[in-house]
Amino acid sequence: MISACLEIIGLGLSVTGTLLVMVACGLPMWKVSAFIEGNIVVAQNIWDGLWMSCVVQSTGQMQCKMHDSVLALNTDLQTARALTVISAVLGVQALMITIAGAQCTNCISKESIKAKVVNVGGVIYIIAGLFVLVPLCWMANNIISDFYDPQVPYAKKREIGAALYIGWAASAMLLVGGVILCFSRPHDEKSSYPLKYVPPPTKSTSINGDYDKRNYV
Repeated sequence: MISACLEIIGLGLSVTGTLLVMVACGLPMWKVSAFIEGNIVVAQNIWDGLWMSCVVQSTGQMQCKMHDSVLALNTDLQTARALTVISAVLGVQALMITIAGAQCTNCISKESIKAKVVNVGGVIYIIAGLFVLVPLCWMANNIISDFYDPQVPYAKKREIGAALYIGWAASAMLLVGGVILCFSRPHDEKSSYPLKYVPPPTKSTSINGDYDKRNYV
């Protein structure tokens, strides 16, 4: 019963984390405009994402433009795209593997093999969480470095966008959910102390052939 609850909790966290990875991957708010000192123009806000850049006017109008060819992008953006997409794909594969070994399904009959399959799904979720964590931290480090770099003009300084926070939450859910799935069930569910049948003591007889009186006390 406890192992089934752990599987549900771990799978729920991992699936939610995978969905948040997809949301963070598609959102254009990885980097947003920073309004500091000389950059006092607040009529428009610039969003930069993995796939597009958007300009949001103060009136609410938004215009987006897809990034140029992949070969024209810098290395950081290309790496972030690849790792984020791989993380989402691994999350979907881990979901199918975990469901195949879950206690509520009959895809696999042997319990020990089902436990190992669930553990494999948990490991893949952990890998997916690490894959999405790398571009998030990398992008955040570049944003902070440019923000405090005096050679970068104020108009080009950026701040951490909402997509990075969503990605960090997704990574945490994937890592926690994967760990829970890895330890949700042991491989061998048999008891380590098997029960042994001990026969009852036989009644002893006295020398003259009668039963000993102590057997009736």
